[in-house]
Amino acid sequence: MILDFLITLLTSLLFLFAFWVRLKEDYTQQQIFTTGFWVLFGIGCGNILAVNFFDVWWFWTGLAGGFLGLIAGIKRFHLRFFETLEAFVISGLLMFLSIAFSSLMADYSPITLAMTLGIVFFIVLFLFLDVHYKKFIWYKSGRVGFTGMTVLGLFFLIRSIVAMGGSSVLSFAGDIDVVISGVMSFASFMAVYNLSGST
Repeated sequence: MILDFLITLLTSLLFLFAFWVRLKEDYTQQQIFTTGFWVLFGIGCGNILAVNFFDVWWFWTGLAGGFLGLIAGIKRFHLRFFETLEAFVISGLLMFLSIAFSSLMADYSPITLAMTLGIVFFIVLFLFLDVHYKKFIWYKSGRVGFTGMTVLGLFFLIRSIVAMGGSSVLSFAGDIDVVISGVMSFASFMAVYNLSGST
């Protein structure tokens, strides 16, 4: 119980720190940390809901709760959507990495190893794209949002493929997960296309 509390505390602090680092040049500390706390509160509510009613949906309920908290912060403080979403994406990945790593240390298995390495891949991809995306000739607009939406698109595409393979991992909800993840991936890539200025 104490260990779980410490892990939760450390991952929450890591999320808030990464969220602040990403947005500190454009917004005040109050705006950033209030929004960050709302995101964490939403994730917590989503996880509590899943634990008590449908545990296999914990990923989606936590994501939905966190996203609602993010939207609340964007609306309240008039934050730019894609810029704030990208902060949410990289901060969330770092938070998930700490959780995955603690799971790997506590109970090593091919699944926990694959999950940890997968998150590392997405973090590295995010950092790479964040530095180089403006150099892509086809991405004419150079607008903020490319990195976050591309990483989300790939994340949900891979998630959909894994779920399609009949994964028994707790965070996957079977055939419905394939559809939801597929829709999320398609929507993310469509957002990248629209941001590119190709429309």
